Amino acid sequence: MIDITKKYPAKRKKNFKNDTKDFFFYLIQWTWGLPVNIIGGIAFLICTKIKKRRWQRFGYSFIVYLPWKAGGLSMGLFIFMRDNHKSKKWTYNTRIHEYGHTWQCLLLGPLYYIVIALPSMIWCNVFEGYRKKNNISYYKLYCEAWANAWGQKFSGMEMDL
Repeated sequence: MIDITKKYPAKRKKNFKNDTKDFFFYLIQWTWGLPVNIIGGIAFLICTKIKKRRWQRFGYSFIVYLPWKAGGLSMGLFIFMRDNHKSKKWTYNTRIHEYGHTWQCLLLGPLYYIVIALPSMIWCNVFEGYRKKNNISYYKLYCEAWANAWGQKFSGMEMDL
C-alpha cells in the first residue's frame, strides 16, 4: 500500500558525501541548466513574493501551488502545479512526476526545452483528444515515462498510478 499522504522525500543525513552531492546538484543546475532555471526562478519569485502563492520544498526542488486548471509545469528547480486539486492521489503523483523533470533538466541543461518541454507541451495540448479516444496514458510518451521513473528514483517515493 502506497502512503499518498506523504508530502516530502525522506530527509537525507547531513554528512560530507551528501553535502558534496547537494553542492554539485545546484552547481550543475545553475550553470548547465541556467536558461531553464532563470525563467523558473523569475516565475517563482513573481508567484511567491508578489502573488503570495503557497510553496514548499520537495527534495531539491521548489513547488509553487497556483489557482489554475492545468496540471504541472517544471522549469529546472522550480515546479508549478495546481493548488487544491480534488484528488490527493493526483497531487501526490504530480509532485513526484514533476520532480522527475527537475532531474531531466540536470542532465539535459539547455537541451531540456527541445528534448522534454516541447514534446511534453505538444503531447499534453495537441494530442489530448487522441489519447482519450484511443485510451492512451499521458505517461506513454518517452519524456513523461522517464519523468515518472526518475521522480520515483530520486524522491524515493513510489507513484500510485
